[in-house]
Amino acid sequence: MRRSTPHADEAIAEDATAELDTALRNGPFHVALRAAITARGLPLQRVQHHLWRYGVKVGVTSLSYWQQGARRPQRPESLRAVRALEEILQLPEESLIRLLARDDERAGTQRPAARSYRSLVEASGVLEQLLTELEAPLDGGLHTLGLHERVRIGTHRELLVREAHHIVRAHRDTDRFVAVHHGDTGCAPDRMSVHALENCRTGRIRRHHDTGVLVAELLFDTRLCAGDTFLFRYAVEDGTAGVSREYVRGFGVAGGQYALQVRFDCGALPVRCHRFAQHSAAAPRSGRQELPVSDRHRSVHLVEPRLRPGILGIGWDWE
Repeated sequence: MRRSTPHADEAIAEDATAELDTALRNGPFHVALRAAITARGLPLQRVQHHLWRYGVKVGVTSLSYWQQGARRPQRPESLRAVRALEEILQLPEESLIRLLARDDERAGTQRPAARSYRSLVEASGVLEQLLTELEAPLDGGLHTLGLHERVRIGTHRELLVREAHHIVRAHRDTDRFVAVHHGDTGCAPDRMSVHALENCRTGRIRRHHDTGVLVAELLFDTRLCAGDTFLFRYAVEDGTAGVSREYVRGFGVAGGQYALQVRFDCGALPVRCHRFAQHSAAAPRSGRQELPVSDRHRSVHLVEPRLRPGILGIGWDWE
């Protein structure tokens, strides 16, 4: 049986460090992650344990898929895990996050009418920061039983206002909901306003100009106990960006019914509309279905009877 010598062990460690340095410079993400785990000598079970200490739950299978390149972290919780991994594996701040964004750009997944994966990654990090400022957990303690959104597109083809009607059930005691609005490219969150319409009132509001993210605290008129149901409505008045071409809503967990209605101004009707779905921000779009729009009704809609994790949206073409 051959035994390694101290000099051999040092050489192996040096090779692992050199491989990690190269992977962090050149990517792709999964190669850099695998090299970092190897260089630190941590089994995946230990990596998972360290993530739990950071308050992030990720399965060993997911970690394995990430380092093999079979899957990519997409959801806000997964991106929190990537940021935690940078600390656990003693990597430079944002090094893995930047590689995720770079991989997306190299793959050419950015679409003219949609947000790039890079912008979604950046917005996710900003959202985590803003939620922390409001001392709000990602799940909010509420389960969605039903969500009906109405989006109005203005005379200049801009996203004018978004109204949301929520039906929720509490799975722990809570007295608030934190609404998130991600405006179109070029929007000005400082000029947006939030209106509490029914069974709630507006609390603290945080904005981030570079990513177009706004988060608003909606305080309930009563404190909910676990198991209680509640209905509330609010609206975000936007109208600060240029031409809008789609509305997208992401869901991190399964839930109840979702309905989205997009209404257009009579003087600015699109030539065609369609619905679509995505398993994640970097996944290809699927489930495309044309949605007819008439001069009389000036609106299109989609209804999803049972929400699943992923992305749903309606897109439209102006010409």
